[in-house]
Amino acid sequence: MSFPRAGSFNHFRKTLVIAAGLASSELRGRYRRSILGPWWLTLGAAIGVLGLGLVWSTLLNVPTADLVPRLAVSLILWQFISGCVLESAGVYVRQGQVIRNFALPFWVYPCQLVFRHLATLCHNLVVVVAVFLVFPEKFSGQAYLSVFGLALTAFALSGAAAVIGSIGARFRDVEPLLQSVMPLIFFVTPVLYEPSQLGPRMYVVWLNPMSYLIEIVRGPFFGNIPSPAVYLVALAFTIATNAAAYLLLSSKGKRLPFWI
Repeated sequence: MSFPRAGSFNHFRKTLVIAAGLASSELRGRYRRSILGPWWLTLGAAIGVLGLGLVWSTLLNVPTADLVPRLAVSLILWQFISGCVLESAGVYVRQGQVIRNFALPFWVYPCQLVFRHLATLCHNLVVVVAVFLVFPEKFSGQAYLSVFGLALTAFALSGAAAVIGSIGARFRDVEPLLQSVMPLIFFVTPVLYEPSQLGPRMYVVWLNPMSYLIEIVRGPFFGNIPSPAVYLVALAFTIATNAAAYLLLSSKGKRLPFWI
């Protein structure tokens, strides 16, 4: 099995191109013979934003105009992040036949996973656009900074998926463990609420790296540019996950085909 060499930009570019092609092929195969295709996910996201927005605005006594736009962005980001994490445990197992028959870099499969969920996120952005058309005063001209945050988040998730996928290939308990833990992580991630609403327990939110990934994408939509500390933590997490993935696949990559 080949592995991308450090510092090889051309190899990195080819890996991304292959991953994007595989993700596109997977999406076409998954939604073949479906009338709406991936738009079913967008419909589900719209129903979730509308339902949770109405319920939580009442429970938290927050104006709908304040809660729904933030909830729309937050919920779609959470679906992207949690989807990548939940599927990462089986990212190599599900591609076992391909891995055993084709000498593709192991980075391809985590990137394929992230690209597929990015495509879904792009579909779901229709919901965000619709919400901001209803509440245009909440949209900030600094939203373009979210593109940088989303790119950083995608790189972080690619590294995390490679690490979790490698461990999940060796230990099949990882996937059900993630399915049990992720609902708990959802409640310590500021999706349905603001960190400030937790008062002195707000620090619990910032112990969760997903909070930083959400904040660097969500904040600019509303003109709340995250502090340099938030960007630094997100960058450190991205470097850490990708470095761990590189070291793990470099040392254990040859065993991966036998684990799956």
